[in-house]
Amino acid sequence: MTRVRTALYLDFDNVFSGLHRLDPAAAKSFAQDPGALLERLATSSTLDGQRAWLVRRCYMNPNGWIAPPGSSSRADRIYFSGFRPYFTRAGFDVVDCPSLTQGTKNAADIRLVLDAFEALSAPTRYDEFVLASGDSDLTPLLVRIRAADRRTTILSPFDAAAAFTAVADKLIDGQRTLELLQEEDDSDPAVIASTAGTETNEQTFDSFGRLVREKYASAAQPINLATLAHELNQELGTSTSGWFGHGSFAAALRGLDLPGLTIDQHLLWDARRHEPPALGESVARFPGEPPAIARLAALQNLPRLDSQDWRRVYGVLAEFAATHPFSATEATKWSRDQLTEAGAPVSRGSIGFVMNGAAYGGSPLHRSPAPTADEIAGAFVKNALSRARAAGIELSDEEEVAVADWLGRP
Repeated sequence: MTRVRTALYLDFDNVFSGLHRLDPAAAKSFAQDPGALLERLATSSTLDGQRAWLVRRCYMNPNGWIAPPGSSSRADRIYFSGFRPYFTRAGFDVVDCPSLTQGTKNAADIRLVLDAFEALSAPTRYDEFVLASGDSDLTPLLVRIRAADRRTTILSPFDAAAAFTAVADKLIDGQRTLELLQEEDDSDPAVIASTAGTETNEQTFDSFGRLVREKYASAAQPINLATLAHELNQELGTSTSGWFGHGSFAAALRGLDLPGLTIDQHLLWDARRHEPPALGESVARFPGEPPAIARLAALQNLPRLDSQDWRRVYGVLAEFAATHPFSATEATKWSRDQLTEAGAPVSRGSIGFVMNGAAYGGSPLHRSPAPTADEIAGAFVKNALSRARAAGIELSDEEEVAVADWLGRP
């Protein structure tokens, strides 16, 4: 496998606070064992081969802190400095970046940019720069790195600005980061016990490829990704966990080198046999869908779902939150399977988009008491419209109302 010489620059305050809003337990796991995430990132979501982490730099405000959900007590604050030893042990060069103002602003972004520029002209040629931050102020840096003919990857738990992520070669978003953090170790006794006596991983991947090729060849129209993933999970069982080292279902499909394969949002199709979408349009369109939805999908990656499907997603997420211990990855898996069995398949990516949007809108699923479907809907729509305004997407009052109605605002 090709060795990709990689430089990693991690804004701890940015990444930890973003993860904490989505899943506090996952954020703590990341902060106390950053080496586990690096190990998984070395072979997941890669561009050209396995990453070799030649530079591991972490920028941390030693006086920074965050409050646990629902707590305002100073005694409950989680101070970032307590995580410094874990990063040192994982081989990171930890750079102290104390606050420069009375607020929380520190010099992490400036130090990061200076270090990355220095690395561009270093004797060692770094093939890839991984920036773990959702700060769109780093966009000019990405442009310069790309101009120097180096690969760039962004890891951001935030809904980073589209202009920021568009410059990068690869985006590892909040949902994918959570999946990497909560991935089961192959040496876990429970995993070994559940797979004992079954086919080897190589044989199971062969079975996966055979089933996908059969369904792909016989499909008369585009295939829904959520439906296909659910069917394969049912037929192959727990062996699809982690999708054979590819990290995601879409990546595993691309690894099969299917002729004419095209994947767009929640559908896949054979470009040689199936009718492709019209230029600038999504394949999935619904009667009565407001024109503004297409703009938000193109500029903000808003999933294209039927209006009733939005409401179904809010309902199934509320049901999970009320009946299960919280886990972001389990929430999307369980919700996807429930919707598919009910005959209304929605991809995990779309469900995760809603879950994360609701968290940033003020109704995280890990809240106690668990949010209702209406609270999830209201928070998600609020966040979607807020992001659109922040990105400079001009919507009239009538368009905002139409979008909110389509998305199911209570």
